Amino acid sequence: MKYHNNILGTIGNTPMVKLNKITSDIEATVLAKVEYFNPGNSVKDRMALKMVEDAENSGLLKPGGTIVEGTSGNTGMGLALAAIVKGYKLICVTTDKQSKEKIDILKAVGAEVIICPADVDPDDPKSYYSTAERIGGETKNSWYVNQYNNLSNREAHYLSTGPEIWEQTEGKITHFVVGVGTGGTISGVAKFLKEKNSNIKIWGIDTYGSAFKKYHETGIFDKNEVYPYITEGIGEDIIPENVDFDLIDKFEKVNDEDAARYTRKLAREEGIFAGNSCGAAIKGVLQLKKHFSKNDIVVVLLHDSGSRYVGKMYNDDWMRKKGFRLD
Repeated sequence: MKYHNNILGTIGNTPMVKLNKITSDIEATVLAKVEYFNPGNSVKDRMALKMVEDAENSGLLKPGGTIVEGTSGNTGMGLALAAIVKGYKLICVTTDKQSKEKIDILKAVGAEVIICPADVDPDDPKSYYSTAERIGGETKNSWYVNQYNNLSNREAHYLSTGPEIWEQTEGKITHFVVGVGTGGTISGVAKFLKEKNSNIKIWGIDTYGSAFKKYHETGIFDKNEVYPYITEGIGEDIIPENVDFDLIDKFEKVNDEDAARYTRKLAREEGIFAGNSCGAAIKGVLQLKKHFSKNDIVVVLLHDSGSRYVGKMYNDDWMRKKGFRLD
């Protein structure tokens, strides 16, 4: 009989799908690494399990303990699966910017969810960063995950996502494009791919309101670059330790409206029902098309499922309320 001992065994080995209509103006072959095939419907399942197992092995996470993390939703879902199987409690701290679906899903899998304001400085006591760290310190027998600075995050992608992409493209990949949040995915994949072929280009997709692009280009953290934005899952108002800027060749910014529109286009033109950051990644690829040649193999990673966003980007009334076009 062929089966997994529990749901965690199904993490990884996600499919690669050729994009056709939405990338018709691009000469190169564009392949999507579709991460919503993970059991928690996002790429974050990979690093969530790795962080939990490393914490167990180091003694930071003890039997019957409580996992505490600040999350935009997807990491929380991955942690929830691990917590269910391994017998831990989970407290997720998120922001009022996140979709209702994300919060409802976390509650459905048994997490306690605490919601903080999004539009405050990271070091403000009310921020979700500060709140998660405080709860981790106050809760008996707890472990604060800290996905932004926990290097097990990027190690997970060095060990799994990168090798899968290399194998699936038979080593022919020329460009890897992905939205950047904690930095674990882009940095872990980049490390593996550049060890195989240093000529592979690694391009990060950023959003307006995030500090990444200017920091990468100048080494300066400019607070004037940081302001509220709608796009979920990418961009930061901090510089996480997981982002290895030396491995990233370029950042490209995509605005909120385009991210939302191309999320919808991806579903309607390719049948890929993906999340908000995936639309940003696709639009980023299109903005960068002049850099691609006919023989290039471009891999774009699609982080999560559209099920998290049915009340937002996939809702016509929400799009109109934001002043976004419906095409």
